[in-house]
Amino acid sequence: MSRRVVVTGVGLVSSLGVGTSANWAAINAARSGIGTITHFDATSFSTRIAGEVKGFDPLDYVEKKEVKKIDPFIQFAIAASQFAVDDARLEVTVENSVDIGVYIASGIGGFRTIENEHEAYLAGGPRKISPFFIPSAIINLASGQVSIRFGARGPNQSSCTACSASAHAIGDSYEIIKRGDAEVMITGGAEAAVTPMSVGGFGSMRALSTRNDEPERACRPFDRDRDGFIIGEGSGIVILEELERAKARGASIYAEVVGYGSTSDAFHMTGQPEGGEGAVRSMRMAMRKAGIDPSKVDYINAHGTSTPVNDPTETQAIRTAFGDHAYRLAVSSTKSMTGHLLGAAGGLEAGITALAIKHQVLPPTINLDNPAEGCDLDYVPHAARPGRIGYALSNSFGFGGTNASLLFKAYEE
Repeated sequence: MSRRVVVTGVGLVSSLGVGTSANWAAINAARSGIGTITHFDATSFSTRIAGEVKGFDPLDYVEKKEVKKIDPFIQFAIAASQFAVDDARLEVTVENSVDIGVYIASGIGGFRTIENEHEAYLAGGPRKISPFFIPSAIINLASGQVSIRFGARGPNQSSCTACSASAHAIGDSYEIIKRGDAEVMITGGAEAAVTPMSVGGFGSMRALSTRNDEPERACRPFDRDRDGFIIGEGSGIVILEELERAKARGASIYAEVVGYGSTSDAFHMTGQPEGGEGAVRSMRMAMRKAGIDPSKVDYINAHGTSTPVNDPTETQAIRTAFGDHAYRLAVSSTKSMTGHLLGAAGGLEAGITALAIKHQVLPPTINLDNPAEGCDLDYVPHAARPGRIGYALSNSFGFGGTNASLLFKAYEE
């Protein structure tokens, strides 16, 4: 008998708020979290806006003596994991701890720590480098710290596949539970890359929007006036659980995970092939593994970055994967509100997709005033709306041509 996997908890931290309820309320209100950068002086930068997390106090989640030992991306992961564990009413005990794993991704990791420690080195030499530099900055320490926090002794892994990273983490966690190597996985991603080198680096690639005078209107996926993405930060964590275990403890179930696709474009280090062939295969793989026809899918949480290349390419990929049904399903990019959380995007958006299924609400794409040429689907413009969601896909694509698609289903006995 095949093991079924369900979502029993969601923890979200983003520019829309600290906590799952704050994020979901903002999405339902079609509110943007984008604003002027405050983490550093961005006066000389071409892009001076980002999706910063506001009102976050690490002392609410981490002991004071530990805060300076961990980069903000780890702090976000700990906070979102706590929200998700509390939401799932998950208790980790000595007896069940070996069956509970952690798999948290990041695309960049401790960039702020790396930049700060490099400045310390330049100013005072190697003796000024903190002994906590390495464990604060490396990507797998998000998983490591969360594992330590909860005493979860099952699989402890991390992925670093650019903007697909946390979608891969969730997909891999789904497979881990399906094959019986864990009963529960705390999984998703975290990122804190609103830093001078990150913003400067993406800016030098001309990948970012420069609509600095209108921060809340800057991220406009599928719109003809889009001019690049907006860096966001935060964390999205979901609790995946084997169905029978979840039922036995009376857990509330958001959705069921039923398919996972993972492919490569093998095309270009930052670009996508015309038509999005790799994305097509990723979506088709997720549906094939779930054993469903494309006509069953009602909603897609798109990668939808607000860049000139991605949006029409992803639209074409959806048309190819779904045929005529592409015009009957809903597609939206919640990055229009949160910004792009890079390696944490898939975790945040998987959580949002699970919430959308649970509440039967289609999240909106804000700032979509004039659809771009080639962007002709139902992108749920401007406002959230009620809608039947039986099956939903969440897409994530990353530099290096890496693609991931997660397929969720409304839970039925």
